[in-house]
Amino acid sequence: MNSLGIKIRPGLSIFDQVVSGAQKAILSKELEKGQTFPSVRSLAADLKIHPNTAHKAVQYLIQEKWLEVQPGIGTVVAGCPRKPSETRRYVTEQGVAMLVAEARRVGLELEELVDSIRKNWSKTAKSFEESAR
Repeated sequence: MNSLGIKIRPGLSIFDQVVSGAQKAILSKELEKGQTFPSVRSLAADLKIHPNTAHKAVQYLIQEKWLEVQPGIGTVVAGCPRKPSETRRYVTEQGVAMLVAEARRVGLELEELVDSIRKNWSKTAKSFEESAR
């Protein structure tokens, strides 16, 4: 894991994982508006990915208004570019797509996946309720 909480998984697009991880960090307020975002070089080194992939992900996040460049400071978090509910749904759908791809890759049936999601939903419900207080 790294400062953004991104763990690169094999078999999935590294670009998509970096973008999705950064979006999730912004949505969950792990990265606050105005906070400095890691440089392309440090992001590539932290994630052990090619600098071109890190650059492409950062440029995409800037284009989509998740990040902005401030002269003399560098790249900073701009916040959520859309309504939070729309953004949460979009980012969650990306995560679900990765989960489904991984489940299919290992041969999990839909019912097994849904059952696993239900169990984990129940397990995490209490911890999320406590942290919301």
